[in-house]
Amino acid sequence: MLSIHTDEYFMRQALLQAERAFEEEEVPIGAVVVCNYRIIGKGYNQTERLQDPTAHAEMLALTAACDHMGSKYLPDCTLFVTVEPCAMCAGALRWAQVGRVVYGTTEPKTGFQRYAPSLLHPRSELVGGVLAEDCAALMQAFFQRRR
Repeated sequence: MLSIHTDEYFMRQALLQAERAFEEEEVPIGAVVVCNYRIIGKGYNQTERLQDPTAHAEMLALTAACDHMGSKYLPDCTLFVTVEPCAMCAGALRWAQVGRVVYGTTEPKTGFQRYAPSLLHPRSELVGGVLAEDCAALMQAFFQRRR
């Protein structure tokens, strides 16, 4: 059993959110925001359901976390997301001053590191590759099913 104090544990929680997206035929990306080892925000892609191009997992999780904290700043929080954030989400993470961003698999086509590698807040720590194979497998299964 995983300790609840590990990146892998929280990435598994983000994967549960991604699986919800998969079941709803959304691109399977999930995110959770953690503060003091507690999930304070979570989300999964809902762009199709809401007909909103900004309804990415990270954006929904950030909104919930900011509401929970009563603040637009999250410097003591970590965002766990199954896929590297896009530039829009990385920009929102910068504005929220999220202390740490942990992602599963890279996104070579639309990931922020391709377009603006310094987009996160200067004090934000970036960690990639946590449960990368699991995160990538879910994305691959989704796109194979759509072909």
